[in-house]
Amino acid sequence: MKKLIFIACDTNKISKVKNIISKTSNNKLDIGYKFGLEFLYSKNGRNFISKIKRKKIFLDLKLNDIPATCSKALMSLKDIKNINYITLHANAGEETIKEVVKTAKKINSKLKILLVTVLTSISNSSIKKIGHTKSIKELVKKQALLAKACGCHGIVCAGTDLKSVKKIFKGEVVTPGIRLTGDSAGDQKRVIGPKEAFKNGSTALVMGRSIIKGNIKNNISRLIKELK
Repeated sequence: MKKLIFIACDTNKISKVKNIISKTSNNKLDIGYKFGLEFLYSKNGRNFISKIKRKKIFLDLKLNDIPATCSKALMSLKDIKNINYITLHANAGEETIKEVVKTAKKINSKLKILLVTVLTSISNSSIKKIGHTKSIKELVKKQALLAKACGCHGIVCAGTDLKSVKKIFKGEVVTPGIRLTGDSAGDQKRVIGPKEAFKNGSTALVMGRSIIKGNIKNNISRLIKELK
């Protein structure tokens, strides 16, 4: 089975997304594309996403609001039939998570809800400043159990949390914060390499800067080499 890699299209320009798609298509990896709020909010971004064919589409919304608001936000996307994954933040709570999972089933039986755990840019010191008393690993475990209880198809978690999460969660596990050897971590605090992530239980990776910065085709070749 080919490794599933979601390329993060972190831009507000359609021309850049077209370039990313053109230069990342290959037959050695299962390539999908992740779109966040930056592109969705851009002029014509939503319309462009709706017209992408034969590619897995990951809409990274990180919904985080009261049940009714999140449900209605999801309903407003029902015309975009090609979305495969949408993210919801664990901080939204049990009632919202259950409502979003319920709504997703109504609008598209193939739509998968992924629960976002602690962001890869957050460290143990910063989690304490937010007000949490548990460590990141303990908090992510609780969030994974919440995803399981609420019927989420999968979770999004850092590579550093994979081993502990895989013991309690058997659904899809998507891992961001992936860096190729020698690449800067940037603003990410909890990063991991692609081969290690798959070895530790990831079902898919999200890769942005390590792929789309610099020579995209060369970066894809580096990724394929590292995964061997």
